[in-house]
Amino acid sequence: MSDFDIGRWRPAPFLPEADSRDGSLTFVVATLCFLACLTLIAVLATNRAARDWTSQLDGQATIIVRPKANETPDGAAARAAETLAGVPGVAEARALEKEKAEALIAPWLGDADLSDLPVPRLVAVQLTKTAPADAIALDRALKAQGLDAVVDDHSVWMADIQHAAQVARWVGMAVFGLIATAAAAVVAFATRAGLAARREVVEVLHLSGAEDGFIAGLFQLRFAKMAAIAGLFGAGAAAIMGAILRLAGGGQGLTPVLPITWLDLLAVLPAPLAAGAVAALAARLTAQAMIRDLA
Repeated sequence: MSDFDIGRWRPAPFLPEADSRDGSLTFVVATLCFLACLTLIAVLATNRAARDWTSQLDGQATIIVRPKANETPDGAAARAAETLAGVPGVAEARALEKEKAEALIAPWLGDADLSDLPVPRLVAVQLTKTAPADAIALDRALKAQGLDAVVDDHSVWMADIQHAAQVARWVGMAVFGLIATAAAAVVAFATRAGLAARREVVEVLHLSGAEDGFIAGLFQLRFAKMAAIAGLFGAGAAAIMGAILRLAGGGQGLTPVLPITWLDLLAVLPAPLAAGAVAALAARLTAQAMIRDLA
């Protein structure tokens, strides 16, 4: 009697469930997903850092007061603060002490003795949130009182920060797109290699009347599943790396360089689905193109 049991027989899949090349391909796709997710987290953190820096500068102004021959530096700063306090659109004007002014310029001068230098006095101005005073109004009020002062409304700093953030954003998105394109190219190459290795199977299916979409779907499902699993590994590794960076920086991450938050780590969640979708599209287009060549 035969050992064949019809009740336990199951048809073999058209494509083998495992391939010796799957491990290497999974590693490459997982690495690309890891880099893409890490880039996305960095872009989110960079945008947050730029917003934090501009929010600190926005609504404030700094006045550099130079005393005239008939008054002391502290007296000139106090008179400037009193003048600006009455300007519409100014919430508060406060003259900084000599020690604070010296502390601000000390990093630029190193260990130099500032006691003999004519350090100008500074006036910190807090503007109102609604209808804040502009630099022209502040400068006009100071000149009306005969004060020799320079108004810095931080507009140059904010413009530079916003420009740098915009450049970082576009660079990050370009890197993200490049990595996604590389992942699609890797999957397309793997699909072509898989079709070439199973050319006889494809020819038999094609001659048996199987539609091109059915044959392409076999490869599409296979590589989509593989890429989704690789994307899961890559996204998980990126989330772990982001958590390490978040914890390494203390309360607010690597502030102010890279203020990663816990919510940023959620950005990696769509990575497995995105990797699977990219792989499915690349595999289907490649398979259809090769099947047309066989026809």
